[in-house]
Amino acid sequence: MESRNGQQAASGTEVESHTTFLRQGSWLVVATVAGGVFMMGTQVVAQHWMVPGEYVVFCALLRVFLLMGIPSAGLQTVFAQQTASAVTAEQRLVLAATVRAVLAATLVVWCVIGAVTAFAQETWVTRLKIGNPAALWVTVMIGLAALWLPVFKGVLQGRQRFAGLGWTLILDGVGRFLSVTVLLWLGGQAAGGMTGALLGQLAALVVGVWLLRHLVLDSGRGFRWGPWLRRVVPFSLGAGSIVFISNADVVYVQSIFHVDQTTLYMPAAMIGVALVCVTTPLAAVMFPKVARSAALTRGTHAVQLALGATALLGALAALACTAFPKLPLQIIYVGSPQYWAAAPLVPWFAWALVPLIVANVLLGNLLARERFGVVPWVTLLVVAYGVTLVWLRPHLLAFAEPLDAFRCVLGTLGGYNLLLLAVTVFFTFREKVPVGAGEPAA
Repeated sequence: MESRNGQQAASGTEVESHTTFLRQGSWLVVATVAGGVFMMGTQVVAQHWMVPGEYVVFCALLRVFLLMGIPSAGLQTVFAQQTASAVTAEQRLVLAATVRAVLAATLVVWCVIGAVTAFAQETWVTRLKIGNPAALWVTVMIGLAALWLPVFKGVLQGRQRFAGLGWTLILDGVGRFLSVTVLLWLGGQAAGGMTGALLGQLAALVVGVWLLRHLVLDSGRGFRWGPWLRRVVPFSLGAGSIVFISNADVVYVQSIFHVDQTTLYMPAAMIGVALVCVTTPLAAVMFPKVARSAALTRGTHAVQLALGATALLGALAALACTAFPKLPLQIIYVGSPQYWAAAPLVPWFAWALVPLIVANVLLGNLLARERFGVVPWVTLLVVAYGVTLVWLRPHLLAFAEPLDAFRCVLGTLGGYNLLLLAVTVFFTFREKVPVGAGEPAA
């Protein structure tokens, strides 16, 4: 009888865990999709009021902004892991001290980025075909939000305050949409669009600071740079690899092809962004649960749920893009049929990103458990991807049709994403990392 009662209690706990995970995951999906809808609305407004050349510059600068966040790419991950693992009062004091120290350090990093940009301004303006240098400097200003916002998102994620995390995503999208609409209506182009993106980021940052104001104001104690850097570097390399491999192609294409040709690539790339936005929130819900379960040496079904749901969503989205490649372009670029010509690239984008989306879940599981053996191999893979893009440059320019060249870029992206998935699967099995219930309770 006691055994049966124990089994029933365990079953009830498991159902509750499943229900909680799906509820939190559903809210984060809704928040991400809502923020994404407003960001897609930004694209609708931008392509309506911007001339094509300025629009593709705007799209490329948005990816530059994401790449600028690579130095802090691991911050959300490491703060989510540290926050979820902070189960004692002493660990919470260390967390508070860490937040203050990292915000100060990333301010210094941002100043260095600004100095480098000033030194190489002409190079950036020429390579990215930027008509108004103000667009570049607004992008640099957004860089500070790109360095700070992951800190607050990570703490909210680690505390499993998914409502607050979701609102930062929504306000980022709403703020960007409203600001871009007003600025472009007043005659702005790429610089106005990036200013709108800056205002959206500031709105999200204000919310994050307000929700965690007590943590920010608490000086804490016990923080040491040495041990923290030994933890954050592998997190940054792991998360930064995902950021680089999912964004580098857009900046690469913008830098080597004529603006009339890149108008075929950027619209399809936006569909790829939408696919990633819909499929990655479950991995964000999974991460703190795995980190906390590892800290408390107890099991969790979060990985199993996130992996299954993410793979299913990714496959269904890719199948939909294959069956109806023009439909998402007609929705986002309504009234602008010149962008619908990117439809042949939409299935290529979708299937190239599916392995990356699944690999992101497995990599998050490995990092949450601090199994860092995978990090050097993932980093090496990303370096090889960058070298391959450089090697491809003269071959791509030799193509008679730009669509053929773009298919080659996307085939390369898909191939490296498959290798990334293979690496994460290998290390998951080699290090016997659980993807089911996990470790038994101590």
